[in-house]
Order: sequence, then C-alpha cells, then structure tokens
Amino acid sequence: MSFLEDRRLMVKIAHMYYEQGLKQSEIANTIGVSRSLISKYLTKSRELGIVEIIIHEEDTHPFTGLESKLEKRYGLREVVCTHSNEGESSKPKLGTAASEYLLRMVRNGQTVGVSSGTTLFEVAKSMSSSQYFPDLQFVPLVGGMGDERVDIHANQIVAKLAESLQARYKLLHAPVLVDSKEAKDIIIEQSSIKSIFDMGRSADIAIVGIGGTPEHSTMVKSYLHQTSEEFEYKDIAGDICYNFIDQNGEVASNAWNEKVIALDLEYLKQIPLVIGVASGKEKIKAIQAALKGDLIHVLITDDETAKGLLDW
Repeated sequence: MSFLEDRRLMVKIAHMYYEQGLKQSEIANTIGVSRSLISKYLTKSRELGIVEIIIHEEDTHPFTGLESKLEKRYGLREVVCTHSNEGESSKPKLGTAASEYLLRMVRNGQTVGVSSGTTLFEVAKSMSSSQYFPDLQFVPLVGGMGDERVDIHANQIVAKLAESLQARYKLLHAPVLVDSKEAKDIIIEQSSIKSIFDMGRSADIAIVGIGGTPEHSTMVKSYLHQTSEEFEYKDIAGDICYNFIDQNGEVASNAWNEKVIALDLEYLKQIPLVIGVASGKEKIKAIQAALKGDLIHVLITDDETAKGLLDW
C-alpha cells in the first residue's frame, strides 16, 4: 500500500488542516513526511469525497450560481446580481452594487467614461469612499438633453462621482441630438468637444446604462416630447450611450444614430473594461443584444433580469 492509499492517515491530515487549522508545513513536521505529500493528501481527500467544502451563501449572497451561469452563457468577465424589488425599482440597489464594483476596479491616474440616465444617477448617488483619487478623471460619453431631467445628464453624473472620490472631471457642452448629420460632423470636430471624446476613446473603464426599446427609454421619451420629428424604430432592441442597436448588438441604421452626439460604439468596444448596469423585463432584449455584440465585459443587474436572460 502506498502512502496515498492510507485512508486513516488521509483523514488525520484532513482533520489537522481543516479542523485544527494547522499549516501544511506544521502537519508535515508532525507526521514526518514532506510538505508536498501533505498537499497531495489534501487534494486526494477532496477527490475521494472524504472532505467536502461547502460555502454557505444563501444568507449572505444567494446569487453566486446565477451569476456563474450568466458568465458562462455570455462569456462575461463578471456578473453582479442584486435582489429585485417586487413592485419597486431595483435601481437604488443596482446603483449601490455598481458603485462598489467601480470602486473596486478604479485606480488613481485612470480615466473613466460615463454615460447618462436614471440608473447611472443612482450609481453616482451611492458612491461613497474614504479613499481619494486626485488623479482619477471622469468624462462624459454622451451629450445632454436640454433642460429636461438635468440630474440624469452625464455632466451631472461625472461631477457627482468626482466629488465623492475627490477626483477630477470634464464636462461635455453639447446636445445629445442635433438637426442633421452635417451638423453633427461639424460639432464633434469643435476642439472643446473633440477633446472630450478623445478622452472617452482612450478611457480605461466605461460605465454605461443600457436603454430598452425606444418606448421605454427615459431619454428618448424626454427628447421626443420636445420635438415633432419622427424616427424609424424598426428592429431596434435598445441603446447604449444613446446609440440604437439591433438584436445582434450592431449599430442600427436610422436617422437618430446619424445625428446623436455620443461616443461611437466602435470606440466603446476598444475600452478595456466596460461595465453595463441595467435591469427590468423591458430591458432583457436590449441587454441580450449588448451581450451578443460584445459591448460590455461586466453586467450588473437584478436576479429576475438575470433569470430572464438565461431563459431568453
């Protein structure tokens, strides 16, 4: 019988390591074998089922399995799930989860690109830290929408995030939509605006909301309330940075996209880490489109939306 077939010794070593809390080197000295052999015994004890490691997650974070399934299904680096609120918005909880995730990932000296909307407003509102990042910079990735819901404009959100972390920020003084493609081409080449988008293109991290179909989009509804112009919404799954996308996550061909003042999605895809924050049954189609188009690397959502994405 070889050493590794000695089950009595295997159980003894497992007790010493897992229950008594001894180090592998201490066990090796006590038993009189090498540390590498102790490691092999511990590995073998797990393989044979002598030792089972159980993580009690239900009371602390019950969504680990759900997150793992989504990560594997869509090839995401990480998924963070929060509890959904029946009959209430999940956005405050999403905001807290997203602010904590962003705080974990940012480093001083980086640039973070930020879109706009009610969900990202909650992210900014939830941001709180005793850490300060004097060389961290936040930049808007999208224009504003006049005097409607100023609190959810990208400019307001970057300012609030920067204030919470004592970081720096830039403002984008441009509307989200202009009258023509020609007007857009002129505006985005203005030095003060071009410089902001140049920073956005070279950002280390982007945090973006994911808008649902146009009838569910806060910004679209707000903008269309101010104009009589009609847009073709056929085959639109949702939007990211106010670029309408189809069900495959490709930029849709329509008049809106030709006139929107926002970071182009081809540049968003070049940012090393893109965090998408969204939830709600009405956004499942849009989130899946963003995932299909490889537009985000990390998804922060609620459990009901996550289940919907797995069932879709």
